[in-house]
Amino acid sequence: MSESGIHVFNHNAMATQFQVRIAGEDKTYAGQTAQAAFALTDELEQRLSRFRANSEISQIAQMVPGEKLRLSEPVFACLRLAQRMEFATRGAFSVTAAALKHQPTKPLWALVEKEFSIRCDSGRLEFDLGAIGKGFTLDRMAGILREWSCPAFLLVAGGSSILAGDASAGTAGWDCGLGDNNSPRRHRLANGSLSGSGLAVKGAHIFDPRTGLASSRRNRAWTFTTSAAESDALSTACMILDETEILDVLKRNADWLVFLNEKDEWRQLGSRPAPPLV
Repeated sequence: MSESGIHVFNHNAMATQFQVRIAGEDKTYAGQTAQAAFALTDELEQRLSRFRANSEISQIAQMVPGEKLRLSEPVFACLRLAQRMEFATRGAFSVTAAALKHQPTKPLWALVEKEFSIRCDSGRLEFDLGAIGKGFTLDRMAGILREWSCPAFLLVAGGSSILAGDASAGTAGWDCGLGDNNSPRRHRLANGSLSGSGLAVKGAHIFDPRTGLASSRRNRAWTFTTSAAESDALSTACMILDETEILDVLKRNADWLVFLNEKDEWRQLGSRPAPPLV
Protein backbone atom coordinates (compact mmCIF):
# COMPACT_ATOMS: atom_id res chain seq x y z
CA MET A 1 0.00 0.00 0.00
CA SER A 2 1.26 3.46 -0.88
CA GLU A 3 0.80 6.67 1.04
CA SER A 4 -2.55 8.34 1.72
CA GLY A 5 -4.61 5.14 1.68
CA ILE A 6 -3.96 4.30 -1.97
CA HIS A 7 -3.48 0.60 -2.74
CA VAL A 8 -1.19 -0.21 -5.67
CA PHE A 9 -1.19 -3.48 -7.66
CA ASN A 10 0.96 -4.49 -10.65
CA HIS A 11 0.56 -7.10 -13.36
CA ASN A 12 2.59 -7.94 -16.48
CA ALA A 13 0.63 -8.29 -19.72
CA MET A 14 0.84 -7.17 -23.36
CA ALA A 15 4.63 -6.86 -23.10
CA THR A 16 4.36 -4.14 -20.46
CA GLN A 17 3.32 -3.55 -16.87
CA PHE A 18 -0.24 -2.69 -15.96
CA GLN A 19 -0.84 -0.90 -12.67
CA VAL A 20 -4.04 -0.39 -10.72
CA ARG A 21 -4.23 2.23 -7.98
CA ILE A 22 -7.37 2.24 -5.85
CA ALA A 23 -8.20 4.84 -3.22
CA GLY A 24 -10.67 4.85 -0.35
CA GLU A 25 -11.25 1.10 -0.12
CA ASP A 26 -10.34 -1.78 2.20
CA LYS A 27 -7.00 -3.29 1.14
CA THR A 28 -8.33 -6.84 0.75
CA TYR A 29 -11.32 -5.74 -1.28
CA ALA A 30 -9.15 -3.46 -3.40
CA GLY A 31 -6.84 -6.40 -4.11
CA GLN A 32 -9.75 -8.61 -5.17
CA THR A 33 -11.01 -5.88 -7.46
CA ALA A 34 -7.58 -5.41 -9.04
CA GLN A 35 -7.25 -9.15 -9.64
CA ALA A 36 -10.62 -9.19 -11.41
CA ALA A 37 -9.38 -6.36 -13.64
CA PHE A 38 -6.11 -8.17 -14.34
CA ALA A 39 -7.99 -11.35 -15.25
CA LEU A 40 -9.81 -9.34 -17.90
CA THR A 41 -6.45 -7.96 -19.10
CA ASP A 42 -5.14 -11.49 -19.66
CA GLU A 43 -8.31 -12.49 -21.49
CA LEU A 44 -8.07 -9.50 -23.81
CA GLU A 45 -4.41 -10.22 -24.52
CA GLN A 46 -5.37 -13.74 -25.59
CA ARG A 47 -7.88 -12.29 -28.04
CA LEU A 48 -6.11 -9.15 -29.31
CA SER A 49 -2.42 -10.02 -29.51
CA ARG A 50 -0.91 -10.65 -32.93
CA PHE A 51 1.83 -12.59 -31.14
CA ARG A 52 -0.60 -15.29 -29.94
CA ALA A 53 -1.01 -17.95 -32.60
CA ASN A 54 -4.61 -18.71 -31.60
CA SER A 55 -5.77 -15.13 -31.04
CA GLU A 56 -8.58 -13.69 -33.11
CA ILE A 57 -6.16 -11.14 -34.56
CA SER A 58 -3.93 -13.99 -35.77
CA GLN A 59 -6.96 -15.75 -37.23
CA ILE A 60 -7.91 -12.56 -39.06
CA ALA A 61 -4.42 -12.47 -40.61
CA GLN A 62 -5.09 -15.85 -42.22
CA MET A 63 -8.25 -14.75 -44.01
CA VAL A 64 -8.43 -14.51 -47.79
CA PRO A 65 -10.39 -11.90 -49.76
CA GLY A 66 -14.12 -12.58 -49.62
CA GLU A 67 -13.88 -14.56 -46.39
CA LYS A 68 -15.73 -13.62 -43.21
CA LEU A 69 -14.92 -14.46 -39.59
CA ARG A 70 -17.24 -14.15 -36.60
CA LEU A 71 -15.64 -12.24 -33.72
CA SER A 72 -16.07 -12.07 -29.97
CA GLU A 73 -17.71 -8.94 -28.57
CA PRO A 74 -14.49 -7.30 -27.30
CA VAL A 75 -12.54 -7.84 -30.53
CA PHE A 76 -15.45 -6.56 -32.61
CA ALA A 77 -15.79 -3.52 -30.32
CA CYS A 78 -12.06 -2.76 -30.48
CA LEU A 79 -11.97 -2.95 -34.28
CA ARG A 80 -15.12 -0.83 -34.57
CA LEU A 81 -13.44 1.84 -32.42
CA ALA A 82 -10.28 1.55 -34.54
CA GLN A 83 -12.37 2.22 -37.66
CA ARG A 84 -13.91 5.28 -36.02
CA MET A 85 -10.50 6.64 -34.99
CA GLU A 86 -9.09 6.07 -38.49
CA PHE A 87 -11.93 8.18 -39.87
CA ALA A 88 -11.58 10.83 -37.15
CA THR A 89 -7.83 11.23 -37.75
CA ARG A 90 -8.15 11.36 -41.54
CA GLY A 91 -6.32 8.06 -41.87
CA ALA A 92 -3.29 9.00 -39.76
CA PHE A 93 -4.18 6.21 -37.34
CA SER A 94 -4.79 2.76 -38.76
CA VAL A 95 -4.41 -0.75 -37.38
CA THR A 96 -3.13 -1.81 -40.82
CA ALA A 97 -0.27 0.73 -40.97
CA ALA A 98 2.45 -1.87 -40.45
CA ALA A 99 0.98 -4.09 -43.18
CA LEU A 100 2.52 -1.76 -45.76
CA LYS A 101 5.92 -3.15 -44.81
CA HIS A 102 4.91 -6.47 -46.37
CA GLN A 103 2.39 -5.59 -49.10
CA PRO A 104 2.21 -2.77 -51.66
CA THR A 105 -1.19 -1.35 -50.66
CA LYS A 106 -3.26 -1.23 -47.50
CA PRO A 107 -5.51 -4.25 -47.07
CA LEU A 108 -9.22 -3.48 -47.09
CA TRP A 109 -11.77 -4.84 -44.65
CA ALA A 110 -15.24 -4.22 -43.28
CA LEU A 111 -17.21 -5.07 -40.18
CA VAL A 112 -20.59 -6.74 -40.66
CA GLU A 113 -22.65 -5.46 -37.75
CA LYS A 114 -25.57 -7.88 -37.99
CA GLU A 115 -23.25 -10.89 -38.06
CA PHE A 116 -20.68 -9.60 -35.53
CA SER A 117 -18.06 -10.54 -38.10
CA ILE A 118 -15.21 -9.10 -40.15
CA ARG A 119 -14.89 -9.43 -43.92
CA CYS A 120 -11.60 -9.38 -45.79
CA ASP A 121 -12.00 -7.39 -49.02
CA SER A 122 -8.40 -7.33 -50.26
CA GLY A 123 -4.85 -8.09 -49.18
CA ARG A 124 -3.72 -9.75 -45.96
CA LEU A 125 -5.23 -8.30 -42.81
CA GLU A 126 -2.08 -7.83 -40.76
CA PHE A 127 -3.53 -5.93 -37.81
CA ASP A 128 -1.34 -4.34 -35.15
CA LEU A 129 -3.40 -3.11 -32.20
CA GLY A 130 -0.37 -1.80 -30.30
CA ALA A 131 -1.58 1.80 -30.62
CA ILE A 132 -5.09 1.15 -29.34
CA GLY A 133 -5.20 -2.24 -27.60
CA LYS A 134 -3.73 -1.12 -24.27
CA GLY A 135 -6.07 1.86 -24.10
CA PHE A 136 -9.04 -0.34 -24.99
CA THR A 137 -8.00 -2.71 -22.21
CA LEU A 138 -7.79 0.14 -19.69
CA ASP A 139 -11.32 1.22 -20.64
CA ARG A 140 -12.61 -2.31 -20.03
CA MET A 141 -10.67 -2.57 -16.74
CA ALA A 142 -12.29 0.69 -15.60
CA GLY A 143 -15.67 -0.93 -16.20
CA ILE A 144 -14.71 -3.77 -13.85
CA LEU A 145 -13.61 -1.36 -11.11
CA ARG A 146 -16.85 0.58 -11.34
CA GLU A 147 -18.86 -2.65 -11.24
CA TRP A 148 -17.01 -3.49 -8.02
CA SER A 149 -17.90 -0.03 -6.62
CA CYS A 150 -14.32 1.27 -6.65
CA PRO A 151 -14.78 4.62 -8.45
CA ALA A 152 -11.57 6.32 -7.26
CA PHE A 153 -8.79 4.74 -9.32
CA LEU A 154 -5.86 5.30 -11.64
CA LEU A 155 -4.98 2.73 -14.30
CA VAL A 156 -1.61 2.77 -16.08
CA ALA A 157 -0.25 0.66 -18.94
CA GLY A 158 3.47 1.06 -19.53
CA GLY A 159 3.53 4.67 -18.39
CA SER A 160 2.24 6.05 -21.69
CA SER A 161 -1.42 5.03 -21.35
CA ILE A 162 -3.25 6.37 -18.30
CA LEU A 163 -6.93 6.34 -17.34
CA ALA A 164 -8.28 8.02 -14.21
CA GLY A 165 -11.57 7.53 -12.43
CA ASP A 166 -12.70 9.77 -9.59
CA ALA A 167 -10.04 11.70 -7.72
CA SER A 168 -8.92 10.33 -4.38
CA ALA A 169 -10.41 12.12 -1.36
CA GLY A 170 -9.09 15.63 -0.77
CA THR A 171 -7.38 15.96 -4.16
CA ALA A 172 -8.22 17.57 -7.51
CA GLY A 173 -7.08 14.47 -9.39
CA TRP A 174 -4.28 11.95 -9.84
CA ASP A 175 -0.75 13.32 -10.36
CA CYS A 176 0.25 12.46 -13.96
CA GLY A 177 3.22 13.76 -15.94
CA LEU A 178 3.74 14.38 -19.63
CA GLY A 179 6.73 12.10 -20.01
CA ASP A 180 8.65 10.07 -17.46
CA ASN A 181 8.15 10.20 -13.67
CA ASN A 182 10.44 13.24 -13.41
CA SER A 183 8.58 15.26 -16.02
CA PRO A 184 8.29 18.92 -14.98
CA ARG A 185 4.88 19.24 -16.64
CA ARG A 186 2.32 17.49 -14.47
CA HIS A 187 -1.48 17.55 -14.37
CA ARG A 188 -4.23 16.44 -11.99
CA LEU A 189 -6.26 13.90 -13.94
CA ALA A 190 -9.79 12.80 -13.00
CA ASN A 191 -12.37 10.94 -15.10
CA GLY A 192 -10.28 11.14 -18.22
CA SER A 193 -7.38 9.64 -20.11
CA LEU A 194 -3.84 10.74 -20.94
CA SER A 195 -1.72 8.98 -23.56
CA GLY A 196 1.66 9.66 -25.11
CA SER A 197 3.61 8.64 -28.20
CA GLY A 198 7.19 9.52 -29.00
CA LEU A 199 10.55 8.68 -30.50
CA ALA A 200 12.69 8.51 -27.36
CA VAL A 201 12.38 4.78 -26.65
CA LYS A 202 11.93 3.09 -30.05
CA GLY A 203 13.06 5.80 -32.46
CA ALA A 204 11.10 6.41 -35.65
CA HIS A 205 8.85 3.35 -35.27
CA ILE A 206 5.48 4.93 -36.14
CA PHE A 207 4.44 4.35 -39.75
CA ASP A 208 2.26 6.78 -41.66
CA PRO A 209 -0.60 4.60 -43.01
CA ARG A 210 -0.99 7.00 -45.91
CA THR A 211 2.56 6.56 -47.21
CA GLY A 212 3.96 3.46 -45.54
CA LEU A 213 6.98 5.48 -44.37
CA ALA A 214 8.21 5.98 -40.81
CA SER A 215 7.29 9.37 -39.35
CA SER A 216 9.65 11.54 -37.32
CA ARG A 217 7.73 14.82 -37.50
CA ARG A 218 8.06 15.63 -33.76
CA ASN A 219 9.62 14.30 -30.54
CA ARG A 220 6.50 13.53 -28.59
CA ALA A 221 2.73 13.99 -28.49
CA TRP A 222 0.38 13.62 -25.53
CA THR A 223 -3.41 13.66 -25.72
CA PHE A 224 -6.26 14.11 -23.25
CA THR A 225 -9.64 12.49 -24.00
CA THR A 226 -12.37 10.69 -22.09
CA SER A 227 -11.52 7.21 -23.40
CA ALA A 228 -8.10 5.56 -23.09
CA ALA A 229 -8.52 3.85 -26.45
CA GLU A 230 -9.25 7.21 -28.09
CA SER A 231 -6.28 8.94 -26.47
CA ASP A 232 -3.93 6.09 -27.44
CA ALA A 233 -4.97 6.23 -31.09
CA LEU A 234 -4.99 10.02 -31.17
CA SER A 235 -1.48 10.36 -29.72
CA THR A 236 -0.18 8.05 -32.45
CA ALA A 237 -1.96 10.05 -35.14
CA CYS A 238 -0.50 13.29 -33.77
CA MET A 239 3.00 11.98 -34.41
CA ILE A 240 2.06 11.88 -38.10
CA LEU A 241 -0.31 14.80 -38.72
CA ASP A 242 0.97 18.33 -39.24
CA GLU A 243 -0.36 21.09 -37.01
CA THR A 244 -3.01 22.25 -39.49
CA GLU A 245 -4.32 18.71 -39.78
CA ILE A 246 -4.40 18.28 -36.00
CA LEU A 247 -6.37 21.51 -35.60
CA ASP A 248 -8.85 20.27 -38.20
CA VAL A 249 -9.31 17.02 -36.25
CA LEU A 250 -9.77 18.92 -32.99
CA LYS A 251 -12.42 21.20 -34.52
CA ARG A 252 -14.57 18.12 -35.02
CA ASN A 253 -13.81 16.68 -31.57
CA ALA A 254 -14.07 19.49 -29.04
CA ASP A 255 -13.45 17.21 -26.03
CA TRP A 256 -9.95 16.25 -27.26
CA LEU A 257 -6.80 18.11 -26.25
CA VAL A 258 -3.27 17.73 -27.67
CA PHE A 259 0.18 18.65 -26.35
CA LEU A 260 3.05 18.61 -28.85
CA ASN A 261 6.73 18.54 -27.95
CA GLU A 262 9.05 20.00 -30.58
CA LYS A 263 12.57 21.20 -29.81
CA ASP A 264 11.95 20.53 -26.09
CA GLU A 265 9.04 22.95 -25.96
CA TRP A 266 5.43 21.98 -25.19
CA ARG A 267 2.52 23.53 -27.08
CA GLN A 268 -1.17 22.99 -26.42
CA LEU A 269 -3.74 22.55 -29.20
CA GLY A 270 -7.49 22.40 -28.74
CA SER A 271 -10.25 24.36 -27.05
CA ARG A 272 -10.86 21.94 -24.18
CA PRO A 273 -9.48 23.22 -20.85
CA ALA A 274 -6.43 21.22 -19.72
CA PRO A 275 -6.63 19.30 -16.44
CA PRO A 276 -5.23 21.47 -13.59
CA LEU A 277 -1.48 21.61 -13.20
CA VAL A 278 0.09 20.03 -10.12
